[in-house]
Amino acid sequence: MIISYEDFAKVDIRLGRIVEAADFPEARNPAFKLKIDFGPEIGTKSSSVQAVGAHTKEELQGMLVCCVVNFPPKKVANFESEVLTLGFKNAEGLGWILITPAKISVELGSKLK
Repeated sequence: MIISYEDFAKVDIRLGRIVEAADFPEARNPAFKLKIDFGPEIGTKSSSVQAVGAHTKEELQGMLVCCVVNFPPKKVANFESEVLTLGFKNAEGLGWILITPAKISVELGSKLK
């Protein structure tokens, strides 16, 4: 399926820093609950991510991640996920490998273009 540039431009992908990562035993699939700081414009948002096996809680703490911030919140078990944290399926089938910038000289909340 081909989409237009205008369609892609509607997806607001921003850079955030994980400030908290916790186990999420209530989730159907192994997951973590995240709190992600997007800077002063957007603030801190929550996200559920199936990254168990690809990342540890300790590794996630402080990690820069790319997230879609303009989807409606989604209820996952007893948790409201406010943003979609982006990643690739791990080749070994163990969770998702989260997208992070190669260089760290990017401001929190920066928009992917």
